[in-house]
Amino acid sequence: MRDEARASSGLDPARGAPWRRPRGRRWPRFTAERTDRPAYAALDLGTNNCRLLVARPTREGFRVIDAFSRIIRLGEGVLASGRLSEAAIARALEALAVCRDKMRNRNVTRARLIATEACRAAENGPAFLARVTGEVGLELEVIDRATEAELAASGCTPLLDPAAEGAILFDIGGGSSELVRLGRSRWNGGGPPVPEIRGWASLPVGVVTLAERHGGIEIDRALYETMVTEAARHVDAFAAAHGGDLRLEATHLLGTSGTVTTIAGVHLGLPRYERRYVDGCWMTDAEISRVLDRLVVMDYDARVANPCIGSERADLVLAGCAILEAIRRAFPCRRLRVADRGLREGILVQLMREDGVWGSEPVSEGGKQPRFTST
Repeated sequence: MRDEARASSGLDPARGAPWRRPRGRRWPRFTAERTDRPAYAALDLGTNNCRLLVARPTREGFRVIDAFSRIIRLGEGVLASGRLSEAAIARALEALAVCRDKMRNRNVTRARLIATEACRAAENGPAFLARVTGEVGLELEVIDRATEAELAASGCTPLLDPAAEGAILFDIGGGSSELVRLGRSRWNGGGPPVPEIRGWASLPVGVVTLAERHGGIEIDRALYETMVTEAARHVDAFAAAHGGDLRLEATHLLGTSGTVTTIAGVHLGLPRYERRYVDGCWMTDAEISRVLDRLVVMDYDARVANPCIGSERADLVLAGCAILEAIRRAFPCRRLRVADRGLREGILVQLMREDGVWGSEPVSEGGKQPRFTST
């Protein structure tokens, strides 16, 4: 079964290496780094994770030169208390200090540093941001949900199947989830393609909020279905508003989040998570169902023991699966493409496009030089 899964997703089971390129473009292309080009940074402080990418532009995209990702659970307990806890703030400050140092060491000159749902929802969000500026020396921008959906689309558009009429993009976050209906992407003189957004919605449900409401340790089939039903109320409203004329046979799902990349890793039977196998891989509807059915009957210890889940995701993964299942029932497409990319890549694309690095004229002055104060 493991070899069959790898073969269906473009892996040679004998060698464990890619043997064919899935449809749709993969980027960034890996070329020799040119240190004469400016370094750009994108930081995403979410409800569950703190992530950073540092990259330099290449001829058609960009090359990542540094990265960081850490689960910090900034939004832990916000649903009940309405506030970011001191323990969560301490974890976030520590992670952000690492990001600051990486940007300094890479001589970043253009950056966008964003925060999402946890900072939007918490009543002490502004005070936390002030602490980040004072103690770490970084100024974070709290983006709205529309911007979050747009950035996710910009980051994932290169994985659209060019033969399809479009895709339903979903980003299952910690405190919220974004759904975007995409049409065919278009080219704009250079660089990655530009997404055509036909509709979007931000759903007030994510893996942290859903797990805190229903629990993440002991989950049986009945509780799992309860979580699916809660997520479906929000997903079905989006489907009613934006899916009426959708041709499912000409559309595929495009998923970006820890949930969907974890499911892909389990499907492929990876001994440890490896982005090169997961990003861009395809899964059929039947393959997704098999993985979800397998995860639902796993106990907590078995989830912890799985190398693609581990202790940091074991109490959240089934909440994410429930949101994914609600999306699949509303949009029963035959295929899903998995994206280990999203907001950060979207930020980098927009910053570089604004600067005209792919041959077009600069269009604005978005982004800025990061502010590093002494700490």
